[in-house]
Amino acid sequence: MDAAGGLAALRGLLARPLASYYLLLSSAGLLLLIGLTMVFSATSVKDYAEDGDASASVTKQAIFAVIGIVGFWACQRLPARTYRALGRPALAVAVGLLLVLNLLLAYARLTGQESARIGPIEARLLWLFIGGIQVQPSELAKLALVLWGAHVIARKGAALGWWKELATPLFPVIGLLFVLVGYNDLGTMLCLLAIVVGLLWAAGVRLRVFAVLSAVGAAGVGLLVAVASLGAGSGERGEENYRFQRLMAFVDPPSPEQCKLEGCYQIYQGRLAIEHGGWFGVGLGKSSLKFGWLPEAHNDFIFAVIAEELGVVGCVVVLTLFAVLAYTGLRIARRVEDPFRRLAAAGVTTWLVSQAVINIGGVVGLLPITGLPLPFISDGGSALVVTLAAVGMLASFARAEPDAARALHARPPARWVRLVWAPLPPLPGRRRRPAAPPADRGSVPRSRGRREDDQAVPRGARQTRARGGTASERRR
Repeated sequence: MDAAGGLAALRGLLARPLASYYLLLSSAGLLLLIGLTMVFSATSVKDYAEDGDASASVTKQAIFAVIGIVGFWACQRLPARTYRALGRPALAVAVGLLLVLNLLLAYARLTGQESARIGPIEARLLWLFIGGIQVQPSELAKLALVLWGAHVIARKGAALGWWKELATPLFPVIGLLFVLVGYNDLGTMLCLLAIVVGLLWAAGVRLRVFAVLSAVGAAGVGLLVAVASLGAGSGERGEENYRFQRLMAFVDPPSPEQCKLEGCYQIYQGRLAIEHGGWFGVGLGKSSLKFGWLPEAHNDFIFAVIAEELGVVGCVVVLTLFAVLAYTGLRIARRVEDPFRRLAAAGVTTWLVSQAVINIGGVVGLLPITGLPLPFISDGGSALVVTLAAVGMLASFARAEPDAARALHARPPARWVRLVWAPLPPLPGRRRRPAAPPADRGSVPRSRGRREDDQAVPRGARQTRARGGTASERRR
């Protein structure tokens, strides 16, 4: 088959009604499988050396993956009106958890402790431990912002052209989230900013809004970098500003001999791992820098382990899967008719793609290091569960595409499949037929045209209706 035939076959596959749904399932499923494999590869040696169980971390990650798959299954069964109703409660829960986290961390700083506990709730930097269950509130804030922001913007509609409509209540809530999240986690705040940009871009707001957002965002990032000297995040009062140090290491990287643990040591080891991998890698599980040399090899820098063990080929596969995920999300956002679905699909796609770009860019040295995990692949239970739930929402929207909904209703699956997997999506609303073009006007106006049938009325005569029957019959 030549190139033209291959392109024609690809167009034919993409033209199928459920192409978006299957592309989403395949890309997300393969990324999840790669993630579990690489988490085992990056943590097995350390787990065996510490506890004698090489599969401890991957077992925990697999349990969260199962929970996330259940969340995916539940979310792909929900209609759009349920997501719109869940936006405000989810945002309230996320803001409440973030407030509890920040207040407990502030109390721990005042008392000189690493963590603070109130009853069954304990706070440690970015995590809340509620009865032994570890939760990262900033991950829930991403999905909550997508749901609530899409609902608010879709409800405002064309009124978004006015600054007043944008300012209430969108910008105050977004500013509150930025402060609560960015004080401890600058990378997640940048991801939230990308979600807001994606929502407004899908809504079609004016370019001047993006210019103002860029200026405000740059000022906010600069302020959050500065407050690290006051103890924000993992910074310490009186110590060197680690956020500013990371930024300067990216702008003006020192020589490898001058790198220290607080400076460019991590990115230097990541580049060594990429160089060691070459084109085809050293082999799965044979990385040498994960033996205590590369910090956060299982989380923030897991892409460096992929580069060392699978080489350029493995990196290209991962990047291709993220590109397919981005294409599928934007395709869903373009094809659905409901404004809320369009905005939410654009928000989720922007969230996942921007987080992947920030993580991979930091590993390869194209962006400063921010500490964001790689979606689907990095070790982390809260991030994986929330990500799979968001993909389940995208799957629900993919099934609601007009062509997909018509195809599913034309040939519905078996009843047990609809009960176990997903119900039929609603049929799209009837579109208005285009108005018929006006008839050609001749030399005689239509109002004066004579009827050519046998019911023609002479000119000047008025056609009247017979008003027979009694008054009561006429009133009926």
